[in-house]
Amino acid sequence: MAQWYSSVKPTPMLKAELDIVIPTIRNLDFLEMWRPFFEKYHLIIVQDGDPSKDIKIPEGFDYELYNRDDINRILGPKASCISFKDSACRCFGYMVSKKKYIYTIDDDCFVAKDPSGKEINALEQHIKNLLSPSIPHFFNTLYDPFRDGADFVRGYPFSMREGATTAVSHGLWLNIPDYDAPTQLVKPLERNSRYVDAVMTIPKGTLFPMCGMNLAFDRELIGPAMYFGLMGDGQPIGRYDDMWAGWCVKVICDHMGWGVKTGLPYIWHSKASNPFMNLKKEYNGIFWQEEAIPFFQSVTLPKECTSVQQCYLELANLVKEKLGKLDPYFIKLATGMVTWIEAWEELNSTEGTEAKAKAPKGKND
Repeated sequence: MAQWYSSVKPTPMLKAELDIVIPTIRNLDFLEMWRPFFEKYHLIIVQDGDPSKDIKIPEGFDYELYNRDDINRILGPKASCISFKDSACRCFGYMVSKKKYIYTIDDDCFVAKDPSGKEINALEQHIKNLLSPSIPHFFNTLYDPFRDGADFVRGYPFSMREGATTAVSHGLWLNIPDYDAPTQLVKPLERNSRYVDAVMTIPKGTLFPMCGMNLAFDRELIGPAMYFGLMGDGQPIGRYDDMWAGWCVKVICDHMGWGVKTGLPYIWHSKASNPFMNLKKEYNGIFWQEEAIPFFQSVTLPKECTSVQQCYLELANLVKEKLGKLDPYFIKLATGMVTWIEAWEELNSTEGTEAKAKAPKGKND
């Protein structure tokens, strides 16, 4: 993997304010190629599956490693809200972080190169996206007006040019696209080689399919809504964890007046998952999304909801009331959403902070 090493190490941005969260079931050899970009940051690794399995992490990284035993010990009965045998377990890392920002990446995502052949510092671009305003209320045809070489076009209202706070930066992927199982089956050899040099704000009132494999967000702002649901072992659905979180987050961001960006940065998605296994996981979701998406499109949160936690609990009530008629799973999911907020509140209180300090296995090199 030496060919992935960068000879120039970047100056880390927000080193003391950002955690990198990685869900995994395997040794994290992929970190070697990310070393120039990640080694100065703190990693939170959430081990899925068998907690007795040893996960090897390359030397020199500052990390915490949590497995299922740790999750059960820290959350107690509330651990029921954290998915098992599914990458949705990553959201536990969001909960135990002490930082303002989170970047989460999958362990099959490698460093991509731009059209000039230069390695892409995905983390740096995400930080730039988060630190600059969004424009959810009026679309700019030159996309992000806050990037170098761009601005607001003629006709853009001057009263709206300050923009809105950015809550989420959603990155994309070269090579293996993030397709659902039916699309994988009919396009098994399709690869994404299109590099689009653009960042845009998703307009207010528009939902999107959020992918969790290359994602950054302001944890202090929107963290309590970044719950990746109940997926995987014992659940009738999988591979909808990040999308569920994205629908909830977008509705809440629209209500609070915050922005969500998508586009740059790209990572190199190295491995296509098995489409037949994916179809088994997605089968119910493919049907349920046709009801769930109109539900989210129609949700109007009351003005009394002035915090993310209040918004999320209101959404949980509506999920139970409206989608519970679709399948009993949604009643269970709504209960999980409430439990998640309770656990978040407990763990991010003074007492919870002290409990986190004694929690994980880790290394500080």
